[in-house]
Amino acid sequence: MKKLGALALTLVAIAFATLAGRAAFELLRSDIEAAVYQARLVELEGDFERLRRQYDEAVRRTAVTELRVADRRLDVVIRDVTGRERRIETPFDPSREIYIDFAILDGRLWIRRVFDAGTPPERGLLIDPGLANVDWGADPEAFGKATYRSLDEGRWIVSVSGDGSLGLSRSTTGESVELSPAPTIRRYEPVEEAVEERLGAIRPSEALRAVAARLGAGF
Repeated sequence: MKKLGALALTLVAIAFATLAGRAAFELLRSDIEAAVYQARLVELEGDFERLRRQYDEAVRRTAVTELRVADRRLDVVIRDVTGRERRIETPFDPSREIYIDFAILDGRLWIRRVFDAGTPPERGLLIDPGLANVDWGADPEAFGKATYRSLDEGRWIVSVSGDGSLGLSRSTTGESVELSPAPTIRRYEPVEEAVEERLGAIRPSEALRAVAARLGAGF
């Protein structure tokens, strides 16, 4: 009987030790998981902040050209690289479609020429003589852009966002517009990684980093 009692006590001790070990293992695993997800949240917060700044930069619009229509005449107003505002008269009828042609060279947007729907581009009014003949092969990132519409009386503003999207809108009476000479245009890489992938199963490398951090902190 004594042997049976001792055996029973041994089995109970083993059972308690097994349960305690399992509980300790579960606590350790939970601690590691919490550390990994906390690290992911910190990383995601940093990524979100970078994306927010990139989005703000990409969608922010900069006024680059002003079109002024009065008495069926069209004038173009730009600010050159020296910061001086230039007003240029055109021979075009603003009631027709007016094209404003730009070139993106060395990552900057330059106004090139203005013409109407009845005028071939090569016969348009050249705003920047230096862009009369663009060597497109010299810059693999170079390309052209244009915006156009018919214009009523008043002021019209051509604006550009950080990714090069052009806009053309009427300016309200008395609105002050600061024109920018040759603003910078950037390329923005698409965000392809899905959130589900970032929040998926814990990778071994993440678990090892969490354990190393816990060992360094003495748990």
